[in-house]
Amino acid sequence: MSEALKTLGTRESRPPLLTVEAIKVHYGAIQALRGVSLTVGKGEVVALIGANGAGKTSTLRAVSGMLKPSAGHIHFAGHDTTGMKAHLLVPRGMAHAPEGRGIFPNLTVQENLDLGAYLRRDTDGIAADQEKSFALFPVLKARRKQLAGTLSGGEQQMLAIARALLSKPQLLLLDEPSLGLAPQVTETIFRTLREVNTTGMSILLVEQNAHLALNMAHYGYVLETGEVVMAGPGKALLESSEVRKAYLGE
Repeated sequence: MSEALKTLGTRESRPPLLTVEAIKVHYGAIQALRGVSLTVGKGEVVALIGANGAGKTSTLRAVSGMLKPSAGHIHFAGHDTTGMKAHLLVPRGMAHAPEGRGIFPNLTVQENLDLGAYLRRDTDGIAADQEKSFALFPVLKARRKQLAGTLSGGEQQMLAIARALLSKPQLLLLDEPSLGLAPQVTETIFRTLREVNTTGMSILLVEQNAHLALNMAHYGYVLETGEVVMAGPGKALLESSEVRKAYLGE
């Protein structure tokens, strides 16, 4: 693909929830992001696709406060959140389910879920949202007293997503939710994410399975070596011969 930004199709107009403007990220002398810009609208699913090392995870980590950009700006929910730490972004309405799930293996499923709601004080609301999580992922209810580390990979991923949802975010960041999972489990997780999105929650998704991600996404960005090289509605990117050749094995 060309390194010049190529935009396909027309984007549906939505009020912006997240705006990332030309952010750069370094790991020591190594530059991981070279001026990445993107937006996520309210109620929108946005996918980031690209090869390993393209900068997808670094973008999520910068947005969620796990990395501090060396340049550029990030605005979330009407505020400049550039360089703001993750623990300050959670109460503003951002939740991040990182690659590798990040659960607490020596705590029970229930204790992991309780930690997802640790900033909330609405006891009745927390209980109601936990029941919603159990409705989305019934297996978690059956395993609520089980140590999280004894769950299968798919169950751990469900727990990571459910825990993030319990913070009641406006924006959910997901990093490789299908990584290492069986197709049937992946299908269950993506079906649940679509259901979550219908409630109005925005999702910024990094996903190795480009076909799944773009099928779900309202809009998508293609990253190469720390730069956005292509953007467009999910369906337009799916139909792009360049995307199909590079990321869909065609």
